[in-house]
Amino acid sequence: MILLANILLALAKIVELASGLLTIYKYILLASVIISWINADPYNPIVNFIYRVTEPALRRIRRYMPDTGMLDLSPLVLFALIYLVQIIVFDTAYTYLMILSTQLKGGGTL
Repeated sequence: MILLANILLALAKIVELASGLLTIYKYILLASVIISWINADPYNPIVNFIYRVTEPALRRIRRYMPDTGMLDLSPLVLFALIYLVQIIVFDTAYTYLMILSTQLKGGGTL
């Protein structure tokens, strides 16, 4: 049982890491929004990296959104989707895995 509890604990840590990576992606997305406001040099390697990382997801969202003219709401939609995934999927999975792991090790509930 302890082996299974440790496997579940490791899975919980992987879920926590994935949530942290999504948090980093949110900061990169915020940088993309700021870069779009200041019209930075597209040949700058950092700007190019940020554009390559965020644009595929934003393009998919823009495909389904109505045309709002000069106002691009796709980053807001992506922020909302990331928050939903973090709260509903990752937080729930992390809590469930931690509780199961603790119970299998013989401890009480969290």
